[in-house]
Amino acid sequence: MNSRDKGKRGEREWAAYLTELGFDARRGVQYHGGPDSPDICGGIPGTHAEVKRVERLNIHDAIQQAQDDSGGTLIPYVAHRRNRGEWLVTLRARDIIRLAQLLREAE
Repeated sequence: MNSRDKGKRGEREWAAYLTELGFDARRGVQYHGGPDSPDICGGIPGTHAEVKRVERLNIHDAIQQAQDDSGGTLIPYVAHRRNRGEWLVTLRARDIIRLAQLLREAE
């Protein structure tokens, strides 16, 4: 399977999952990393998602990529899953309270 196609499919799957949860989300237009070309447009307000569909993930590199691409104002997180696995979300510990507040406001 082409890894780029797998990545695109993962982004669409994560966007669909967020939509099921009641968030307006869609796959972003990818031309380079950064806040102006996110993996997911919409989604959880105030966050920047980095989406990974890989069997072996270097989570530290992935969260650093999310942080670098977040623009410094959005909460960076990584949504990731293996084949036939469930979605997992990783974020920095210092961001968990801020994320909880954003989710409470979104209700």
